[in-house]
Amino acid sequence: MADQPENPVEGGFLSHLIELRNRLVYALLAIFIVFLALAPFANEVYAIVAEPLMAVMPKGMSMIATEVASPFLTPLKFTFAAAITITIPYLLYQLWAFVAPGLYQHEKRMVVPLVVSSVLLFYAGMAFAYFIVFPAVFKVLVSFLPPGVQMMTDIKAYLDFVFSMFFAFGIAFEIPVAVVILSIVGIVNPESLAGKRSYVFLGCFVVAAVLTPPDVTSQIMLALPMYFLFEIGLFVARRLYRRRSTDNIGHQELTEPEMDAMLDAHATENPKKRRRKSKRKE
Repeated sequence: MADQPENPVEGGFLSHLIELRNRLVYALLAIFIVFLALAPFANEVYAIVAEPLMAVMPKGMSMIATEVASPFLTPLKFTFAAAITITIPYLLYQLWAFVAPGLYQHEKRMVVPLVVSSVLLFYAGMAFAYFIVFPAVFKVLVSFLPPGVQMMTDIKAYLDFVFSMFFAFGIAFEIPVAVVILSIVGIVNPESLAGKRSYVFLGCFVVAAVLTPPDVTSQIMLALPMYFLFEIGLFVARRLYRRRSTDNIGHQELTEPEMDAMLDAHATENPKKRRRKSKRKE
C-alpha cells in the first residue's frame, strides 16, 4: 500500500510548533544559565535591591524574616527575577526570530525600532523606580513612623512590593510605544488625542493611584512621568501620521472620470508627438 501524501497544512503547522518549542527552550535555557551565574551572589543581589530601604531606616532597625525558609528563598527569588530582567533582550529576540518570517519588509522596519525602544523604556522605568522613586518614597514612609514603633519590614513583603513597583514603572514607561502603535494601526487619531490632554492627565493620576502604594509621593512620581511620556509618544505619532497622510496624498488613486480624462489627453497628445517626430526625421 502506497504512502499517503503528507498534508502541507499539517506539515506547516507541525513545523511552526517545533520552531516555537525550540525558541521557548532557548529562552528558558538563557534564563537558567544567567540564574546559575547569579545564584552564588544571591545575597549580594538582595542587598542591592534592599539598599534604598536600608539606607533610610532608623538606626538599630532592620528587616526581618517571618518564615523559616524566607532567608534562603527570598534572595533566590530576587536573583531569578534579575535573571529574567537581564535576559529580556534575548527573550524578545527569540520572539522576533519566530514571527519575523511571516512579516513583510515594511512591517519588519516598523517592528524593530518599536521593540528596541520598548526594551529601553522598560529598563528606564525600573531604573527610575530604583534610583529616584524608592529613596523618596521610603524616606517619606519612615518620616511618618509613630513614636515607639519600630519599622521591621518582612523581606518577603518587601519582595512583593519591589516587584509590583518595578512592573508598574516598567509598564508605565511603555506609554510612548503604545501611543505610536495605536496611531499606526488606526485605532486612535493623534490630532484628536491631542485635544483630550486634560482627560489623559487625570487618567495618569488615576492609574498611578491604583499601581502605587497609598502615598502621595509615589503617585505623583509615577503620574507626572507618565504624562510626560504620553506627550513624547504623541509628538512622534503626530509626525508619523502627517508623513503617512502626505504619502497617501502623493499616491492617491484616480477616479474613473479622472482616469478617462487622462487617457483622452494622452490619446490627443500622441498624434502631435508623432508629427513632431516625423518632422524631425525629415
